[in-house]
Amino acid sequence: MGNGTITEYAPGQTFIVRESAGPVQYRYGKSVTYVTKKGKTLKEDEVRTRLKVGLPVSVHYTREGDDRIINRVEIEDED
Repeated sequence: MGNGTITEYAPGQTFIVRESAGPVQYRYGKSVTYVTKKGKTLKEDEVRTRLKVGLPVSVHYTREGDDRIINRVEIEDED
C-alpha cells in the first residue's frame, strides 16, 4: 500500500502520488474501487468531484513487473 498526496490525476489515465520516497506513478487496473476511510464506496460522480491534485490518499495495488496496478483508493471522509 502506498500513502501520499495526489500530484497528477487524469481519470483512467494518470495517477501519480507524492510519497515519502518521491513521486510514484500507478497504472489503472480493470477495476478500481474508491472508498472513504470509514468504508463508504464512492459512486462515479463522487469520484469525479472529490479526487483532485493535493488530496491525501492511500493506494492499494498489485505489482505486474515494475508497474503498480491500482485496485483500491482510500480518501478521507467528508466532515
